[in-house]
Amino acid sequence: MTILSRTEVEPAGGVALWRQIADAIRLDIVGGKLETGDKLAGELPLAERFGVNRHTVRRAIAVLIEEGVLRAEHGRGTFVAEARRLSYPIGRRTRFSEGLAGQVRERRSQLLASRIERATSRLAQLLEVKPGTRLIRQETASFADGRPMARATGWLPEARFAGFDAAYLEAGSVTAALRRYGIDDYSRGSTRISARHATADEAQVLKLAPGSVVLVSDAVDLDADGVPIHAMLTRFPADRMELVV
Repeated sequence: MTILSRTEVEPAGGVALWRQIADAIRLDIVGGKLETGDKLAGELPLAERFGVNRHTVRRAIAVLIEEGVLRAEHGRGTFVAEARRLSYPIGRRTRFSEGLAGQVRERRSQLLASRIERATSRLAQLLEVKPGTRLIRQETASFADGRPMARATGWLPEARFAGFDAAYLEAGSVTAALRRYGIDDYSRGSTRISARHATADEAQVLKLAPGSVVLVSDAVDLDADGVPIHAMLTRFPADRMELVV
């Protein structure tokens, strides 16, 4: 099991003790030390393991139960609810629905918001347009078997994709909506992957506790002629998804 010394569980970099304990339990699950259905050690043994009081352990466990990582059974204890992480391949043809095929029963996406904004210098470079160009900005969430698995922000040039939000709502996905603009296929131009703690918005949409870790994919998609059509920043819950390159 992952063992933290007293100094390792004391507040460091603004990360609370309960959050560090929750992350350590996650590591046990991700690393295969705890499997789906395994019973978690009791509050007292965990408190002794981490050198903290039971209240701190109790809060860490409560957060993991809220996120669906653990489940509590009255009179029996606390168990690992889901140890398996979904694998999401990152390659030339990266699609949410295709990437999770065979791993889940149902996949869907939801449009959270859409607006027009001007291209910053960075977005202009990614999409090969002039700074200040009007872009469609879309905020979306994607779900697998009802669980939120991705929170994305995407940008498309308005001149080429006017009315894309309506097309997305009707078609149900970016890929299907792009077909309405004559783009039957597209490829991944570049992907940069990093990790950080979730923002308040990401935690709310992905149903995570504040400070949970998310994997961040910063990507650009190209049409058949190699022209950038879509820049996208996607955040995945690190305990539910692994990105395979």
